[in-house]
Amino acid sequence: MKKTALVLGATGGVGGETARALRRHGWTVRGLVRTLRPGLDPDIAWFEGDALDVVAVSRAAEGVSAIIHAVNPPGYRDWAALVPAMLAASIAAARANDARLALPGTIYNYDPEATPVALPDSPQRPHSRKGRIRVAMERSLDASGVRTLILRAGDFYGPRPGNSWLSQGMVKSGRTRSILTPGGKGVGHAWAYLPDVGESFAQLLDRDREMPHFARYHFAGHWDPDGSRFIAAIRAALEKELPVRRLPWWALPLAAPFNPTMREMIEMRPYWRHPLRLDNEALVALLGEEPRTPLVESLVETFAALGTVA
Repeated sequence: MKKTALVLGATGGVGGETARALRRHGWTVRGLVRTLRPGLDPDIAWFEGDALDVVAVSRAAEGVSAIIHAVNPPGYRDWAALVPAMLAASIAAARANDARLALPGTIYNYDPEATPVALPDSPQRPHSRKGRIRVAMERSLDASGVRTLILRAGDFYGPRPGNSWLSQGMVKSGRTRSILTPGGKGVGHAWAYLPDVGESFAQLLDRDREMPHFARYHFAGHWDPDGSRFIAAIRAALEKELPVRRLPWWALPLAAPFNPTMREMIEMRPYWRHPLRLDNEALVALLGEEPRTPLVESLVETFAALGTVA
């Protein structure tokens, strides 16, 4: 198998970590950016173009054996129109090259109140707008006939996280004096360290021939059974017994009419009120074990990169 991959979203969280992992595994990696600029990773062969442009994506994907679709529209505007168009461009490029199309999946496909443990084939009954878009994306991939890999994970965090509950809400960059938790007392939550997710993608793509045509796997990551384990690990990583504050969910609707990010956060509240754990049995059966950096170590690396201190 020719080990050349195009990563859409290679400057972001999942895409960037997957690109780094693929290079460690001996892959040649390409990336697509709207504008070529100084400071881009020199180990990636960069192409200029928009992920919405079928011609630009197809040009960058010529001859590849894998396409990682880890790109989203900026902010939360026009997702319903832009997300399907971006995916259609990647599907066309994958079909033209008989490439495996890899998609980072989310827990938003499931109703957390009805699905405390999600298997790869669990019914997908989303209650949020974003969840419905994610379900439609997976159905489009299934209907397209292209070889597909979906790796589903919980809430991302890491040294280059992009949008992240941890770095954008729970702790502040620079000096942080407290931990702001969105979770209800005693509610479990799944966390996914981005370098481990990237490593999982790389190991799976190395086993392309061992996967089914339409492959779905769940990445368990770090499961916090009651909301206290992750907070304790943050304190250990920052070496300080920081106080914990609860996110005032009641206040978010006041800002939501003027702030699309707030509207998205409100839709995610059920995932902090009801536990949803991802079953990784199929992933472990294929890989032998799930890549997993120890929790405190992963947070030490995350905070060092973000410049977070207590």
